[in-house]
Amino acid sequence: MGDDSSVFIGNKPFMNYVTSVVMQFTTKNAHEVTIKARGKFISRAVDVAQVAVKRFLADQIVIKGITIDSEDFKNKEGRDVRVSTIEILLAKK
Repeated sequence: MGDDSSVFIGNKPFMNYVTSVVMQFTTKNAHEVTIKARGKFISRAVDVAQVAVKRFLADQIVIKGITIDSEDFKNKEGRDVRVSTIEILLAKK
């Protein structure tokens, strides 16, 4: 696999993530990029992937795989909580 090109989705403006994904493929010449998100950011990760695949890099990249999972961790109040996670693997055609 070589370089681990991952984009973690969070609170930044939406287009920052799309640009980041596009840059990995164009300027850094990555063959694969993984978009990762947890909880409420999952739908945003899906949107970022769709915009990158359908608008910015149309006919150049594809969604190669999607992994869903859940993680246990302690929240700020010290309670054990479980959060859903997603990884969307994009790859050059």
